[in-house]
Amino acid sequence: MNDILLESTPSAMREENTRLIVQISCVATLGGFLFGFDSGVINGTVEGIRTAFHSSSTEVGFEVASMLLGCALGAFFAGRVSDYWGRRSVLIVAAVLFLLSALGAGAAEAAWFFVAARLMGGFAVGAASVIAPAYIAEVAPARYRGRLATVQQIAIISGLFCAFLSNYLLAKAAGASIGTLWLNQAAWRWMFWMQVLPSSLFFVSLLFIPESPRYLVVRKRESDASTVLRQLYGDTEARNKLTEISASLAHDRHRPRLSDLLDKVNGKIRPIVWVGIGLASFQQLVGINVVFYYGAVLWQAVGFSENDALLINVFSGALSIGACLIAVMLIDRIGRKPLLWIGSIGMAITLILVTVAFANAGVDANGKLALSHAMGTLALIAANLYVAFFNMSWGPVMWVMLGEMFPNQIRGSGLAVAGAAQWTSNFAITITFPILLAGIGLAGAYGLYAAAAVVSVFFVQRYVRETRGKELEQMEG
Repeated sequence: MNDILLESTPSAMREENTRLIVQISCVATLGGFLFGFDSGVINGTVEGIRTAFHSSSTEVGFEVASMLLGCALGAFFAGRVSDYWGRRSVLIVAAVLFLLSALGAGAAEAAWFFVAARLMGGFAVGAASVIAPAYIAEVAPARYRGRLATVQQIAIISGLFCAFLSNYLLAKAAGASIGTLWLNQAAWRWMFWMQVLPSSLFFVSLLFIPESPRYLVVRKRESDASTVLRQLYGDTEARNKLTEISASLAHDRHRPRLSDLLDKVNGKIRPIVWVGIGLASFQQLVGINVVFYYGAVLWQAVGFSENDALLINVFSGALSIGACLIAVMLIDRIGRKPLLWIGSIGMAITLILVTVAFANAGVDANGKLALSHAMGTLALIAANLYVAFFNMSWGPVMWVMLGEMFPNQIRGSGLAVAGAAQWTSNFAITITFPILLAGIGLAGAYGLYAAAAVVSVFFVQRYVRETRGKELEQMEG
């Protein structure tokens, strides 16, 4: 028996404006592209930052991770603010912050100014990371909502890929990331300035899409919501949707607030919130952003040149996009939970293999780690398989589930808390990696990430509930 709920009649489907729904989703995913670009661009600029600001290893760790503090704040406040200003309005603010951050980070002459610019960009990334998938979930039909929301992850990885490719080409043109390019500016500065173009495109595109109809109903703007729903689904289905959304809120139409996350009976945090926090945290505790932020440093640490390390990043980015396409094909067919479970098992195995490879590394004459040909090949293959497993599972599925798993009344607040947990975990993993690298080495660090992947297998099996095919009005808190 097919457990996917059929939410529309054939005649209603004929009225549905699929092209508009896809176009709106594509505009929203530009936020994901900038999320990826802003996260990945730092990968090739570490040496430039160290040189320009005369930073120690600890200071570099903070300068790299500083954006993530902004991400945690952005995710938390964007979720809450979007309940007052709207999903689209928050994304417009994020687009402006992306633009200002790119200009500021590239122009920075002092570490404090650079950190301030990256915090601003982090606020934009955090906002886009939680609001874009929620916005897509609130406009897309249940039968292909997962596929459209998964495109967000493809956009994130495309942004990472473009950042990696741009970094590689700019560093190659200048001879190194600290080499000089146009206007007598270092290549690493131009790596940040490349983000100006997609930021501007995102801002302009947002001016031409409507607000989320579910947000409009929550704000008691039924007439505006009806107009948007008619544009999306046609007259017949618009009336049905408006009735369903209103009915889901009928028992509780107060203005959304954080206290809604508490159970009214016992005053404890709702179980669905803990599941959201767990999903958000495990996505980072497996160490994926060590690859994204420190990939070039990591591969140089085991003997690759800077250019080779940047080229490996480009390959990893392309592989990630392919893995995301697998998720797009499967997420509305086999569901969210099976993808998470398969991904957890795959990441656990590949991280263990990477740990074994790094544990067998030697030290060269210059005191740097050196892998034998066999161990180097194992590390390279296992690390890229790990990236593939992540991007066909936890990468996209976590964001899809956060955007759809919370009931309408608490979606903004739930996203605020889970998004803040995700970026706080991201910050903790990123800032501790240089410390772990110096203390227990690559093998020790990857051993910890492998352990987190193993635990995530049991977390998915025990606590995660399937949301495939369910209307947002059917989500229970």
